[in-house]
Parts: sequence; structure tokens; C-alpha cells
Amino acid sequence: MQRILAALAATATGAALLVAAPRATTPPADAAPARLTNLAHLDFLGDTVAPPQQARHTTYRLAAEPDLGVLWTYADRQADGSYKRIGGGSHDAGTDTYGQGAFNADDVARAAVVYLRDWRQTGAAASREHAYELLRGLTFLQTASGPNAGNVVLWMQPDGTLHPSAEPREEPDPSDSDASYWLARTVWALGEAYPAFRRDDPAFARFLKDRLDLAVGALDREVLDEYGRFENVDGRRTPAWLVVDGADASAEAVLGLASYVGSGDATPTARRALTQLSDGIARMSAGDARRWPFGGVLPWALSRSDWHAWASQMPAALARAADALGEHRLATVAAKDSFTFDPWLLTSGGPDNGRLPTRADGTQIAYGVDSRVQSLLASGTAAGTRLAGLTAAWYFGANASHAPTYDPATGVAFDGVQADGTVNHNAGAESTIHGLLSMLALDAHPEAARIARTADVRDAVGVSTLQAEDAALTGGATPVRPASTWTGESQYGGSGYVSLPDGSTATFDLGEHPAALAMPVVDLQPGSTAATRFAA
Repeated sequence: MQRILAALAATATGAALLVAAPRATTPPADAAPARLTNLAHLDFLGDTVAPPQQARHTTYRLAAEPDLGVLWTYADRQADGSYKRIGGGSHDAGTDTYGQGAFNADDVARAAVVYLRDWRQTGAAASREHAYELLRGLTFLQTASGPNAGNVVLWMQPDGTLHPSAEPREEPDPSDSDASYWLARTVWALGEAYPAFRRDDPAFARFLKDRLDLAVGALDREVLDEYGRFENVDGRRTPAWLVVDGADASAEAVLGLASYVGSGDATPTARRALTQLSDGIARMSAGDARRWPFGGVLPWALSRSDWHAWASQMPAALARAADALGEHRLATVAAKDSFTFDPWLLTSGGPDNGRLPTRADGTQIAYGVDSRVQSLLASGTAAGTRLAGLTAAWYFGANASHAPTYDPATGVAFDGVQADGTVNHNAGAESTIHGLLSMLALDAHPEAARIARTADVRDAVGVSTLQAEDAALTGGATPVRPASTWTGESQYGGSGYVSLPDGSTATFDLGEHPAALAMPVVDLQPGSTAATRFAA
């Protein structure tokens, strides 16, 4: 017996077509393009806190400058259109604490990257100061000594008290007890910060370097000690030395490591970490134009089926690592993702939260859009610039809501658009950060910005997904609605799957697909000897 989940139908060559038509709002050719990056909403999310003394936690010039830069996690839209800053988890008004916390290392680190890039792009003194304060706040969250040295506490309460074991529980727990997404993002921020401050403020740069080396040491003992060992995931060998088993988390560390190594001042341990993490990410590339995942780099080493747009900066990281290490092979893997996988992605709905491998979660958020934009621009090609512009058009109305999700006048980036076009008008830190990272990239690439602001999707001829439970069933074939559509490593599309006993059939009407490539999606069960014949 075999479980048939769905069938994908695409063109016979694996190619697909997306036609982008300019909107009527195209500015005149001689008009000076307005800058898209507006930091006002990110500034609004920012705050300062003077934390109480806490063992193993300190930062640069803490005694002389007790106030540290932090960032509120969420911003809920109010009835009058304004925003209210809040933390994560349930709020206890009596103690003014949150189940998770008010501020978190993930957002503080990535906001620092926004301000660093804006400072380097524009020379803005205010961005330099914001980056400085957020980096001091981030390094206070980092555990500076003891067995967990280099790791990072994720959450901080409004008064600056660290909250290493949040509710609901997150892994690792305590949050500084092992490698994590927030460790990877700390490496990203510190790696970009060190060369930025190296000449501007040498003393602060030396402190950043020390803390970056501490973080790299944590990666070396907690992740890269597995270098060379592989997992067997449904018959495929996958690297066992990725941060939290993720090419996605590892990619964000690689962005920082590539910047650090490119400065010429990195330690041998940091260079080795960059080499080994990049190698692991590259090994997650699979498929081609006719086979899943169509040349893409999968984000999770424990699944052959799971791809998500958020945190999908694997190609960008590999392109940066290729430059820093002189490894052309890494750039080749990145290009395969950008120019084989991304055209399929764009013509089959765009950067979704979940391709598993069907569109199980069609919600789209700024984090996912930005990850694709950054990766396409990192290719350094005209084709990458054009595709990045088409992808970034999501911010200006080329999305399921047909309305802008970013406002250059306020710097607000909405928290996402569901597949049915429903917009989440909240504007928390993560969406704001990644919306601004995209805007900084567009401001640096005027042709991509022009396409993003003027293009709209006129027609898409790409992939059709047919759910198995909608097929004509005979011979005892039965639709099954599992208690959960999540399998532990992937997700059923639709309402579930169809169970096919011996001699049963499921017949799909493909409609007008005279030259279709049909790609069945099946759940192969361990130990099964079932054989299924496909015919058209």
C-alpha cells in the first residue's frame, strides 16, 4: 500500500513563464528615484535599558555607559493606525514581565545589521550610533565566561533581566546552553560590525573581535565537532555539522564569517568554521529543473521535502563565502539555486513559508521575500538583478493582497500576507528588519528598485497542484484525514492523503496540459514493498 499525496503538473521542459507588466504608476525616466529605506519605524521599535548586574554577562564600557540598545519584539496595529510595542508571550502587568521577554537577541542582532549597512551605505551618524548601542546590548546577552561561553541568552525582560528559560519552552533550554539560531545571528552581526568599526573606533572593534571569536569558539565545540559525519535521512546523506541541523541558520552565521574572513583579520578557527559550514550548506543542494527541489538548497538537514522561504539565505551566504575563500564551487551551487529553483518558485506562487514540496503553507512574509532578494542580488549578474526586482515587487503590491506591504513614507513593513490575500497589518521587529534590508539592497541596485516599484504580475504559467483526495478513486482507494497534517519532517497538502490498496486507482484530470511533466508526491513508508504504476 502506498500513500499518494498530490501531483504537480509543469511544462515538459521544466521551464515556466512569468510575465511582469509595468504599472501605470511608472515614474518618468528623468525623475530622480526616491530613497526607499526609511528607518523611522525601526527607530520607534528601539529602546534602551540599564540591566541589573548578572553573572557572566557584561558588555563594552558598561560602567561608564549603563544604558544599552534593545528592540521591542512586536508592534501591534491599533484602531487609529498607530502601533503599540509589546513583548513575546503573556504579559504580567503586576511585574511587567512577559512569558518570553520584551527584547530578543535574534532581532537585536539583525537590527544592528540594518543600521550597520545603512551607515556604510549613507554615512549617517545616527545609524552608526544605533548600531553601536545595539551591539552593546547584543553582547550583554552573550554569555562571556563559563561552560557556555560564546552562546547567547535569547530573551530579556523590560527591566533588563535575562530570561534564559522562556515560556513557552524553546530549545535549547536554557537558551545559552547550546548552539542556536540566535548564536548564528550574533555571529552575523558581529562579523559585519568588526570591519565597519575597525578604523572608526579601534577599541570597540577589538572588543567586537573578542566577542566574535568567543562565538566562533562555541560553534567550533558545539557544531563543527561533528564535521565529516553524516545523517541518513530517508536514504540521503546529509551533513551533521550544521547549526541546529539547518542550512538556514548556518547561512546566517556564514554571512558574518565571510565578512570577518574578508577583513583579513580572522583567526584560523574562524576561517575553518566558514569553510566547514559553507561545505555543509552546499551539500544540501539537490535536484534539477525536472526533479525536486529543482536545484534549490534545502534548509533543514533532517528532511528531503521541507523548504521554506524564511531564513533561506543559503545562496547569498555561499556567494559571500565563495568570495572570501576563493571557492568557485560554492558560487556554482548558489547560482543553481537562484537560476533554477527561483524561477520555479516565482512562477508557482512566490516565496512561501512552506513548500513541502507542495504549497502546504502559502503565507508570505518579509523575511522570506528578503532572503530571496539578497540571494539573487548576491549572484552579481544582470539576470539576478532582474529576478530580485520581480521578487521585491511583493513589497509594492505583487502579492496575494494586491496591495503594498511596505510604506517608504513610514518604514512600516507588514507582518505578512496569507495565501488568500488576508494581510497581517502588525509590523513587528522581524518584518521591519527584513523589509529594510531589502530596501537597502534596492537602494544599492537602482535597476532592481525600478522593476520592484513598477512591475506587476500579468500572467503566470507555472505549476498546478492537484490534491490526491480530489482524484477519481476506484478499487478501495480511500482519502485519509490524519489528526495532524505534519508528519515530523514534512506536511501533507490539502486535507491529507489517499491510501491505495492493491489494484486501486486514482485518476487525475490534468486539464489543458498538452506537454506536462507530472511529478507525483508520495509518502514512502519504511519497509513497504508497494509498487505504484503511473500512466497518462
